[in-house]
Amino acid sequence: MKDIKTSQEAIQLENKFGAHNYHPLPVVLSKGEGVYLWDVEGKRYYDFLSAYSAVNQGHCHPKIKDALIEQANNLTLTSRAFFNDILGPYEEYITSYFGFDKVLPMNTGAEAVETAIKIARKWGYDKKEVAPHQAKIIVASENFHGRTTTIVSFSTDDDARNNFGPYTPGFIQIPYNDLTALNAALVNNPDVVGFLIEPIQGEAGVITPDKDYIKEAKKLCETHNVLLMADEIQTGIARTGSLLAVCGDCTCTGHCEKQESYVAPDILILGKALSGGFFPVSAVLANNPIMEVIHPGQHGSTFGGNPLGARVAIAALEVVKDEKLAQNARRLGTLFRERMENLIKKTDLVSLVRGRGLLNAIVINDKPESTTAWDICVGLKENGLLAKPTHGNIIRFAPPLVMTEEELHDCCDIIEHTILNFEKPAN
Repeated sequence: MKDIKTSQEAIQLENKFGAHNYHPLPVVLSKGEGVYLWDVEGKRYYDFLSAYSAVNQGHCHPKIKDALIEQANNLTLTSRAFFNDILGPYEEYITSYFGFDKVLPMNTGAEAVETAIKIARKWGYDKKEVAPHQAKIIVASENFHGRTTTIVSFSTDDDARNNFGPYTPGFIQIPYNDLTALNAALVNNPDVVGFLIEPIQGEAGVITPDKDYIKEAKKLCETHNVLLMADEIQTGIARTGSLLAVCGDCTCTGHCEKQESYVAPDILILGKALSGGFFPVSAVLANNPIMEVIHPGQHGSTFGGNPLGARVAIAALEVVKDEKLAQNARRLGTLFRERMENLIKKTDLVSLVRGRGLLNAIVINDKPESTTAWDICVGLKENGLLAKPTHGNIIRFAPPLVMTEEELHDCCDIIEHTILNFEKPAN
């Protein structure tokens, strides 16, 4: 392997030999620990993106790393052609952790969403007796559930969707956070089998719905015998200050079906932080009446449920519970939004802050097609903090949940200094 000595060298190699399907900030990272990242030249940065919430536990967490190494020394992959001694204990652990009967393990978030879609459709045909090939799933506009062909078929993001057709049918699109639209889509439509929803829309700019939106959506789904499918790939596993975003504002630190504010989804979709960033691990959880519709040969993956991923996931979930990361995210999230509200009073450049826990965003007071948010993120990089814009004029802030209060205030100081001293580049 080529020994990279400068950031520019690494960037040139990616541009020459890699597909240009991403537009990264001009920084080349070579090391991570906790809330910090270092570039090739040795400069240290605060990570305020957390690999889109995949490293909630912080970079290279020692407990997860040790679990990875120990398991890698024993057994990494058998495929599901055989049993192994790690998958069963992992399945028992994760189902108990989140309060479901069964789990179907996969690898990536998009695979988990595709799995949930297949389960919902199969349930619709086997249990709801929907006519063959007529099952429909309701989705929200501005959604982000992945980039496979089926998923982009119901995306409203032109970049993700255009020129990738023909598109997969069977989806009904409604506005997010609109119970009237959901009810209208459910009424007199017996072919609907599921409602796929992000409890908070992360990629759209950390759009938080009304307080009772998910709870009322669940009631409507129950009335019409439709499955509520919660995509918690980015919002779950303590990111929003509770174990899951469907927990609402409750102070849960584990499975909390007895909490008044908890909304139990019929299908729960997890990924990203399920492995703490060490290995692609995702999961779909449901209770027996739903999961029992899947039989041998109907769904699977060579790497799904592999011993290495299963062992890593157990360790990652143990870290969340043992280190009280949900509580920390809830407390620091409140402090962060307070700091950003104070910043808004000092500048016209930021118009809004929103979020829950340590999943937050600020809205830059400029047109979405402008480069202002990007230029601010470049400025943040120069000042030692890494973040990324989304939807043009929105900057998402999501640091690892192991961050301390002192580190958070240091980061807020960097953000404030960068924005208050920001000057738009001359045209």
